Amino acid sequence: MVDIVSPETRSRMMAGIRAKDTKPELIIRKTLHAHGFRYRLHDKNLPGKPDLSFPRYRAVIMVHGCFWHGHNCHLFKWPSSREEFWRKKIKRNREKDSETLVTLHDTGWRVMTIWECALKGRTRLPLDKITQDMSTWLQSDQTSLEIMGNKRKIAE
Repeated sequence: MVDIVSPETRSRMMAGIRAKDTKPELIIRKTLHAHGFRYRLHDKNLPGKPDLSFPRYRAVIMVHGCFWHGHNCHLFKWPSSREEFWRKKIKRNREKDSETLVTLHDTGWRVMTIWECALKGRTRLPLDKITQDMSTWLQSDQTSLEIMGNKRKIAE
């Protein structure tokens, strides 16, 4: 399939996509702060520079975009142009996510992953439910929690 915009326009559009301060991340940050949780942003000293880190709880929260991390949900669709490039890129993103998760666990950090589909789209969860799950998990000793649209996955 041929791109419908010029290479310069496509480049400008792609440059506008942020890795930090995404809408889902800002929603999570605002909610947690309102509930009294204090955190560090993108701590360079931790593997993968997690979106939020809570040294007090030895926990991190990763807010993943369903497209960029290749989540198996209704928000993810393989691009029809430059298929080889995108498959390679998203595969590498998934590999880095796995490596980061293992390294964080090996160094004693607990990890929560919140997927974009939990916050938007037809499978989104109520924000108060996500907030309750985050609050409960942060104050627990559970090692992992994954929140995705209509689902939770807990690892002890």
